[in-house]
Amino acid sequence: MIVRPLAIPDVKLIEPVIFRDERGFFSETCNERALAMAGLTLRFVQDNHSLSIDAGVVRGLHFQCPPHAQDKLVRVARGAIFDVAVDLRVGSPTFGRHVSMQLSADNWLQILIPKGFAHGFCTLEAHTEVLYKVTDYYAPESDRGVIWDDPMLDIQWPVAGTRAILSPKDKRLPKFTGLPSYFQYEGAAPH
Repeated sequence: MIVRPLAIPDVKLIEPVIFRDERGFFSETCNERALAMAGLTLRFVQDNHSLSIDAGVVRGLHFQCPPHAQDKLVRVARGAIFDVAVDLRVGSPTFGRHVSMQLSADNWLQILIPKGFAHGFCTLEAHTEVLYKVTDYYAPESDRGVIWDDPMLDIQWPVAGTRAILSPKDKRLPKFTGLPSYFQYEGAAPH
């Protein structure tokens, strides 16, 4: 398992080893010991799995605020997504900036998004399945978000606003500038 920082160093790209043969493949998609060797000591408590029927489905930008903030380990089992993490940590040198990348069943990459970031994605293919592990349970009272197409965030989504398929809830999320200060930057993300 290879772990590398992205342009915002607290967000990590994880590349699991995959063994292929004539039968198919085998891969350890999460290994606590390998993550710990990379300095990531996380305890995942819940696995989530989403299916998006159409290309152009946008989910997010979501996060849970303290005391139920979550680290997320995101991967794609079928299809492909444009994945985004936005830094919400007040005082961070990358506050309000984002990183994005393509995750797919073909490239087998994962992204680790720490607490203090909003997360969202846009499906690039129909019938895309996304799986992600989280370090705290879903807590409706802590569920928050940022509107996906806020011009201040300058995210270059692969779908035009009029063609994006969103849930009613995601259409009503607030702009970035309207968010309370849920997270404070304290140096490198704790692991």
